[in-house]
Amino acid sequence: MPKHELDRLAIGLMVLLCTVWGLQQVAIKLASAGISPVWQAGVRSVGAAAIVFGWAALRGVRLFERDRTLRPGLFAGLLFAGEFALIFLGLQFTSASRGVIFLYTAPFFVALGAVWLLPHEHMRRAQWAGMAMAFSGVIVLFGEHLFVPAGKAWVGDLMIVVAALLWAATTLTVKASALARASAEKTLLYQLGVSALILPPLSLVLGEPGVFAPTPLVWASLLFQTVIVAGASYLAWFWLVREYPATRLSSFSFLTPVMGVLAGGVLLGEPLTPAVFVALALVGAGIWVANRPA
Repeated sequence: MPKHELDRLAIGLMVLLCTVWGLQQVAIKLASAGISPVWQAGVRSVGAAAIVFGWAALRGVRLFERDRTLRPGLFAGLLFAGEFALIFLGLQFTSASRGVIFLYTAPFFVALGAVWLLPHEHMRRAQWAGMAMAFSGVIVLFGEHLFVPAGKAWVGDLMIVVAALLWAATTLTVKASALARASAEKTLLYQLGVSALILPPLSLVLGEPGVFAPTPLVWASLLFQTVIVAGASYLAWFWLVREYPATRLSSFSFLTPVMGVLAGGVLLGEPLTPAVFVALALVGAGIWVANRPA
C-alpha cells in the first residue's frame, strides 16, 4: 500500500539516486567528447532496455499481461523521449548552468499538477516553502549565468523549460494512471522502449555523426549511463514513485545539480567555490522543511 510519508529507506535511496544523477552530468560531458548527444541518449536507452528486460525475466516479472497500462505507458514513453531530446538540443543554444536552473523547475510542475491529478498528495505551505528554499540553492549555484548576455540562449532555455514540464508530466502520468499499480520494470521499459525507437532516428535526422572519437573513457562513461543511470537508478526511481508521494520525492531532485558540481570538482578538477557549499546547505534545509511530518 502506498505510503504517505518518506521513511529512512526512501530518504537514503533518494540521496543515493541524486548522487548518481549528479555523476551522470560528468559522464555525459565525458561521453560527448566522442559520441553525439542525441545518439548517446538513444544508445543508452537501447542498452538499458535490454538490461531491464533481462532483469525482469530473471525475476519472473510479468510484462505482457493486460493491465490497462499500454496507453499511459506509451504516453509516458513519448514524454520521456521528448524530455531527453529537448535537453540535449537545448544545450546547443544555452549553457549547461542556465539549463540546470530551468530543468529544476520540474518539481514545481509536479506540485502544481498534483493539485488536480493527485489530490491525496496535498501540498502544505511548509512544503512549498521548502521547495522554494531548495530551488534558491540552485539559483545561488548557477544564478550568475542568468544575467550574462547569451544571444539565442532563450531558445535553449525555452526548450529546457518544456523538458522540465515533460519530466513532471512523466512522473504525474505514472502516479495518476494504471502504471501506479504496475511493476517498476514494466513502467521503465515503456519509456526506454519508446525512446530507443525514437532517439536514434532523430539523431540521424539531425545529421549527428554518431560515434566520432571512441576512447576507453568515452565507452566507460556510456556504460555507466546505460547500466547504472538508465538501468538501475531509473528502476529504483519508478519503484519509489509507485510507493511514496511524488511531491515529496521531487523535492530531493534539487540535490542532483549540487552533487553534479561536487562530482565535477572531485573527478574533473573543476573549481569548488563557497557558493557550492551555500547551495548544498540551502538545498538540504529546503528538503528537510518540505518533508517534515505535519
